[in-house]
Amino acid sequence: MTPQADRLPFFVYGTLRPGEPNHDAFLRGSVTTEDPARLAGAVLYEGPGYPYLVEEPEGGPVRGELITARPSAYERLLADLDVLEEYAPGDPRNLYERVVREVTLLDGATARAWVYVAAPGVAARLRASGTAIGGGDWASSRPRR
Repeated sequence: MTPQADRLPFFVYGTLRPGEPNHDAFLRGSVTTEDPARLAGAVLYEGPGYPYLVEEPEGGPVRGELITARPSAYERLLADLDVLEEYAPGDPRNLYERVVREVTLLDGATARAWVYVAAPGVAARLRASGTAIGGGDWASSRPRR
């Protein structure tokens, strides 16, 4: 079980945002709050139906939501999101790595959160030949369904 001190909220910026395809499938009934937030020092890149977040010191901000899980749902949600994001600690095949970063809420407050960032090999490929998403907001960068 994850110690209470490690039960950080999640910063989501792609298919887990409200109105996006994975939001209801993974988050409905499992969260207490969803607050607009942004992450500095990152750039979004287009992926195959979802974005990748690549850390870049001069990049950002990336726009998303800070999702706080219900305590009773935290362990399941963490495990489910790791599977969705194809993340396993130390696995060289990871598409994403789960890292702790500081995000900023609209009122200027900051919070530490789990963020899924592109794994090093994926990030290198995206920097070399990927398509960056201008404005740091995946949801507003594409036509609505």
